[in-house]
Amino acid sequence: MKKLVLAYSGGLDTSYCAVYFSKDLGYDVHAVSVNTGGFSQIEINEIEKKAYAMGVSTYQNINAIDTYYQKVVKYLIYGNVLKNNTYPLSVSAERIIQAIKIIEYAKKINADYIAHGSTGAGNDQVRFDLIFQTLAPEIEIITPIRDQALTRQQEIKYLESTGIKL
Repeated sequence: MKKLVLAYSGGLDTSYCAVYFSKDLGYDVHAVSVNTGGFSQIEINEIEKKAYAMGVSTYQNINAIDTYYQKVVKYLIYGNVLKNNTYPLSVSAERIIQAIKIIEYAKKINADYIAHGSTGAGNDQVRFDLIFQTLAPEIEIITPIRDQALTRQQEIKYLESTGIKL
């Protein structure tokens, strides 16, 4: 069975991916989320519960709070790094830490594929793809939401057709 690591948030896009990969394509799906400080343990438990309901084989939450602070946040604070003097540039850097942790996990379990639910509408897809390609060019990246140009309504309809109510 082909082993796939899915960057999993528990939202609509990654839920679609989990079901599509596990039920339609028969992948051994390993869902991974990375906590950089925005989730409580209760929220992590809910994401895990949802991941298993979507058909994943395993779920892993990686604690990267300290890494995110040590490698990113403290420098943004020290440098008072703001976009347009108002907005902290923490989210884009957070995605890089998440992507690094996800690819490290994919290598650890010898994954054949890695996937994310980016839609093609924003910069997160570039950050994920760039890090994945740079750190593990041997692992193929699969992006069904972007590649299939799915709408939110199509994703909802698909999930409902598999018996999943949102």
